[in-house]
Order: sequence, then C-alpha cells, then structure tokens
Amino acid sequence: MTLQDTLSRLINAASVSSVNPAWDMSNREVIEHLESWFDALGFRTEVLTIPGHPDKFNLIASAGQGNEGLVLSGHTDTVPFDEAKWHSDPLKLQERDGRFYGMGSADMKVFFAVIIEAIREVPLQQLKQPLVIIATADEESTMCGAKSLTDLHRRLGRHAIIGEPTDMKPVRQHKGISMESIRINGRSGHSSDPSLGVNALDAMYQVLGEVIQWRSELQQRYRNQAFKVAFPTLNLGHIHGGDNPNRICGQCELQFDLRPLPGMSLDSLRGELRQRLSKCLHDADLNWELTPVFDGIPAMETPRDAAIVQAVEQLTGAESGAVAFGTEGPFFNSMGMQTVICGPGSIEQAHQPDEYLPLKHIQPAINLIQSLIRQFCL
Repeated sequence: MTLQDTLSRLINAASVSSVNPAWDMSNREVIEHLESWFDALGFRTEVLTIPGHPDKFNLIASAGQGNEGLVLSGHTDTVPFDEAKWHSDPLKLQERDGRFYGMGSADMKVFFAVIIEAIREVPLQQLKQPLVIIATADEESTMCGAKSLTDLHRRLGRHAIIGEPTDMKPVRQHKGISMESIRINGRSGHSSDPSLGVNALDAMYQVLGEVIQWRSELQQRYRNQAFKVAFPTLNLGHIHGGDNPNRICGQCELQFDLRPLPGMSLDSLRGELRQRLSKCLHDADLNWELTPVFDGIPAMETPRDAAIVQAVEQLTGAESGAVAFGTEGPFFNSMGMQTVICGPGSIEQAHQPDEYLPLKHIQPAINLIQSLIRQFCL
C-alpha cells in the first residue's frame, strides 16, 4: 500500500473520543489496522485493553531488544466533527490544492502512515537498540490510553517522539491543564428574612475574590518566557447558583480552568487552593468542596540537553519551543523517556472543519524518522 492508501484507511475508520457518550466510540478498527500492518513489517505486536474502558485499546509494536531505544507514538482518536460544515466527507481522504483533507489528516493519524512509510526498508534484524511504536486511545478526552501505559511499570524506551502537528518544529515544553469545581452548599429560605437561610451566593462572592487574588499571586510567582503567554492562566469559565430571586440561594458552583507552567504540580496547586478556601470560609455556616472536573494533564518539560531534543533540533534546523496545548508527553516522561513533540501538520488546522495536512510536510517527516532510527537504533 502507498502512504495515501494507509492514511485513507485510517481516516475511514472513525474513532472519535469524547466525554459525551453520544459521540464517543471505540478505536478498535484503527488498532486492528495498525496491528496487521506492523505485524507484516516484522514487529512484535501487543494489543492492550484499558481497564475501565472496555472498547478502548492501546497498541505496542516493538522490534529489537533492550530498553534504551526509540519510541514513535501517536493517538488513534479524533475529536467529534460536524459533517455539515465540511466541504467533503470528513471520513474519506481527499487530495486537493496540495493538501490531504480528512479527520485525523493532521491530528494525528497521518503520523502512523508516515512511520510505516519510513520503516519499510529498515533492517530490523540489525537493530542495536529497540524501535517501539505506540498507538494510544482517548488522547482527546480522558487520556486513559497514556495513563494506562504508566500503570504497566515497563520501560518502553529512552527517546520518544510524539507526532502531534507542530509544523515539523520540535516542542519540549507545554503547559498543563486542570479543570476544577468549587461547590458551596448553604441553606435556602424565604428571601424576606436572611436569618432563615445561609446564602451560597454571598459565600461565592468571597470565594471569587480569593481565587482572583490567588491567580494574581501565581502570575507574579511563576514566569517562563518560552511561552507566548509567559505566566500560568486561570480562567473563570462557569458559575451557576440559586433558582429564584425570592429564595435565599442554597447552592452555587464555580468552574474554572488552570494552565500551569512546567515545574508547577497540579496536586500541590489544588492543595494550596484548598487551604486558602478553608481559611476564607472557616466562619461560614455552610459546606463546600473543591473537586476536579477531570484528572488533568501535567505540564511537560524535557531538558534542553536531552539527546532526543538535540537530535531533532539538528535534523529540523529549528530550536525547540513551547506550546499552550497539552499532549501525552508528560506521561511518557514519567515512564523514564525523554520526549519531544514534533510532527507534520499544524495545530491551527486541528479540531475544525476541513482539517488538512500540507503534502509538503510528508517527506520531511519521513526523513526525520529515518534519521532518528539510524541515530538511536542502528
């Protein structure tokens, strides 16, 4: 099969992941394709089920022996899509105007097609260090695929490339993300007499002031000029409370997202906020809770002097940078790898109608993978 044939079959295999059950679907067909193709190329393949997610799968395809080799990784899922806003069928690869169009053409099924094309002529029997391909589930929603890999407690490799769309420019840092909920439970009552209840909105007014003050302090304490927005951000995104003007508000909830810089721990940040809220609300006759909307994605930082960073910088001619979007990179780093994010396509084309990949990115991506295999495996 040609690269175009491979990509066409991957795009045709719908694999949306979403926190909305109406959209969420299995990635089984994509994994089955990849297992078949890598098996035919001479790799040992493992399809791994993901605990708690019966229709989601990871794939590990490996060749060679050892634990200091090269890992090439990507996710098999896409975000949901609105077919009516596309100018062509999103699940059928289309070539026009020097581009490939289709769901996953940039983010990021194309990376698997590029890997397969790059390794067709690799003499696997001559590998001095292993070459490992990883395909994960649900990067676009729960990150359950990458998280379950960390639970294997296996050394899968030393040097890793995740082929997210970066315009073929290496990335060694990105911010993390958490989404948090603060719920306040007061006591409702008739609005004519405040003593009949405890107003949760009044308490939320105090909480908002505390959160905004905390945000200001975080932005003064932490800076990283590698990022376009050089400080951690905290966005107040949603608030809801009460049900009627003539009732004392019994419940109120605030939701926000926090995007920390490398070196800022999500658990430590949550602990710090919890202490501040305890002090802020200690005299209030009500209950409150701080809970994550989802587990969150840690920030990532791979050392500038890491061998994989220096190799990709040299091969691409670009200095490694920082991005605001999250990836599976921090989970890979936690498994003992040193990870660079670098792949064909642009993040500006991801997650929107008429997603496309410039054809001019394909050969440089193939060349990069082949050069890295020669350097780290042969």
